[in-house]
Amino acid sequence: MIKARKFVAGDATAVAQLVATTLRTTNRKDYSAAYIEHDIQQMDAAFFKQKAQQTHFYVFTDAARIIGTGAIGSYWGSQTEYSLFDIFVHSEYQGHGIGSQIIATLEADDYFQQATRVEIPASITALGFYQKMGYQFKAGVAEVDAEQL
Repeated sequence: MIKARKFVAGDATAVAQLVATTLRTTNRKDYSAAYIEHDIQQMDAAFFKQKAQQTHFYVFTDAARIIGTGAIGSYWGSQTEYSLFDIFVHSEYQGHGIGSQIIATLEADDYFQQATRVEIPASITALGFYQKMGYQFKAGVAEVDAEQL
């Protein structure tokens, strides 16, 4: 049974490893190895500890193994606009409803409930998933930005 809980500092290394594995396996069809490795270097354990201080950060576990992550935080300091961040599901668990569980958890969060607008800086790889979850392009712009999101 998959369980959700808030991130704790001791999760940081496992989360960084999960993200690295997911990027290297799932996102490699849409991004170059150099792009992925650059992202992985930026998203180390310290990155996730800091992210958890700025957001409501959740981990999703199967027994004691972290198999998914997701966070919601303020959009550039706004108290009414928020962003969903760092939504990752281990490649072995993709296609089993974990991503939907992550989205449902984030949508039930207090930040989401008070939001007038929610944005997701989505990877090309995750685009179809977010569309399936009911999210649309910001202002109808379907172009990849400078960060390839």
